[in-house]
Amino acid sequence: MSNTSTLQSLQQRPAREQMPVSMSFFNLEGFELMQRIAKAFVQSDLVPKQYQGNLPNCLIALDMAQRIGANPLMVMQNLYVVHGTPSWSSKFLIATVNTCGRFSALRYEWKGEAGKPDFGCRAWAIEKETGERLDGIWVTWQMVNAEGWASKSGSKWKTMPDQMFVYRAAAFWQRAYAPDLGMGLQTEEEVRDVFDAKPDAGGNYAVDIDALRQAEAAPRNVDTATGEILDAEPEKRDEKAESVNTEAEKRDKSAEKADTKPEKADTGAAQDDTDDFSME
Repeated sequence: MSNTSTLQSLQQRPAREQMPVSMSFFNLEGFELMQRIAKAFVQSDLVPKQYQGNLPNCLIALDMAQRIGANPLMVMQNLYVVHGTPSWSSKFLIATVNTCGRFSALRYEWKGEAGKPDFGCRAWAIEKETGERLDGIWVTWQMVNAEGWASKSGSKWKTMPDQMFVYRAAAFWQRAYAPDLGMGLQTEEEVRDVFDAKPDAGGNYAVDIDALRQAEAAPRNVDTATGEILDAEPEKRDEKAESVNTEAEKRDKSAEKADTKPEKADTGAAQDDTDDFSME
């Protein structure tokens, strides 16, 4: 039996070909759609500066928005690219958990006396499918001080500790019970707490992670003769060189003094001989 094209099959073929296209990195039509949408965001003044005129950043933000089911503009407004390291704002993660439909809205439980080491906060929510209460871990002043979060430059723990307790408790809860919503990224506040922040010209704090990575990857100076690891900081090496030169100069001066003393002794002996000769 031969396969013949009927009028009905010819009419149904265009309908199948007109199926909606979804954004994707691994599909030609989907990737072309992503590029068209990204070009619109690239030319917009409503998106942050790290996305204006930057097509690759917009493409990545679109993909992340699609994966977590969020609005692309919301993702761009709350995904901070700090020296190449993306991080979410804590308030965006809280909103994502509250609107995902799998849990009740996040709530916060406090314990201890304000200012004491045991004072802290934890986040909790109800899983709608099972009705189980899901408790996060406690974030206390003891943890904050042990981790050194409050001692970092520009730390908000010194100015708004209660808000930071809420943000950190929510971030811990989200990574424990809904890690897919954060896609494995840390929050902006966590990145600042881990690394020392440096203020820019406008007084805003940004983490110079590139400088930290370069410092860690920088080759260490090794003495090829002894195998000793030398100090990587040039200023300290210069100080050591100066101290060595100073000690050498002291040794040279002491040697000169030692050489001068025999000459004086020989001169005295010659004068004695002259005196004896003249007396004769």
